[in-house]
Amino acid sequence: MASAGRTRLHTLAVGVTACAAALLSLAVGPAAATPTPPPPPVPPGPTAAREPVSAAALTGPHAGWHLKDSGSTARFRGLAAVSRSTAWVAGTSGTVLRTRDGGRHWADVSPPGAEKWEFRDIEAFDARRAVVLAIGEGEASRVFRTDDAGATWTESFRNTDPRAFYDCLTFFDRRHGIALSDPVDGRYRVLSTGDGGRSWHILPSDGMPPAQQGEAAFAASGQCLVSAGSHDAWIATGGAATARVLHSTDRGRTWSVTDAPIPAGDPARGVFALAFRDRAHGLAVGGDFRADQPSPRAAAVSDDAGATWTAATRPPQAYRSGVAWLPHSHRLALAVGPSGSDLTVDGGRTWHPFDTGSYDTVDCTPDLGCWAAGEHGRIARLEP
Repeated sequence: MASAGRTRLHTLAVGVTACAAALLSLAVGPAAATPTPPPPPVPPGPTAAREPVSAAALTGPHAGWHLKDSGSTARFRGLAAVSRSTAWVAGTSGTVLRTRDGGRHWADVSPPGAEKWEFRDIEAFDARRAVVLAIGEGEASRVFRTDDAGATWTESFRNTDPRAFYDCLTFFDRRHGIALSDPVDGRYRVLSTGDGGRSWHILPSDGMPPAQQGEAAFAASGQCLVSAGSHDAWIATGGAATARVLHSTDRGRTWSVTDAPIPAGDPARGVFALAFRDRAHGLAVGGDFRADQPSPRAAAVSDDAGATWTAATRPPQAYRSGVAWLPHSHRLALAVGPSGSDLTVDGGRTWHPFDTGSYDTVDCTPDLGCWAAGEHGRIARLEP
């Protein structure tokens, strides 16, 4: 079993490298792309038969986002990728969709009567269990959970404080998670669950640093609050004089804060999304979400758990709202936004555009299931 596991991980890693080479070829041209040697043969047997995508297929010249017909016109800013075959999306008009066949068919599993809710984040544990967050002031901020693939939903939290506005949620494991509200009484508010989102309670705010004047989190992609491992979480902020990243090592009870080198100073600017491949190595993307405004220095990288951030030497050329590490790689990641997608092959220091389609959020799974979603019902998967 150990040998089979190593073979599968090696095959996946080769596939990721091949996919990155194909994407980079699209981004900078075949002459500038690094040649990729032929992938090693996969030994015959059950492991190879179950492989969801081959390394050889991912070396093709047309690797990139392939749109799936969602049958919806909703804007999907919430995305939870479970695997290459299974994914959930959540968006406007209380819409939740789920696929189990790689995006060929999508089931509308929206909570009944949720048409007036604005879903901005969804976290899925598997094909049957998921938690979705509706945003807005006062009672518009709610959390729902399903345990039967969306056949039924239970409302597990309803905000009753008119000053609170919830933006994002994240889970450390199947039981423990937190959700984030914009500042109340000068500090970000954090909800906590220890039973998989079936119940929630507000954490004390004495471990939260004071917020800046006008500071908030952006509910643009479900990635303003992210986690890695069993205890670490990070918050992305903007809208104030300085863009910042907050870090907790105890599931949201106490937080440290540091400045990020992404421009702020305006309600439309700041860090919009974070991704950590482990508790040390993180990426931040953002900029100015207004289409007529430039977004210089729209990405940054950290290798010390977010204690310090370094601006990308070649950032994306425009605002980016979502970011994700490719699996089984220390250097490869994707960033998406309304004006296109970018790839990094050096851990976030330089970014290369490879697609001009509009996406708001992106998520990847260990079996090379990278998904993106956005406006007008757009959902895509990274494919050969």
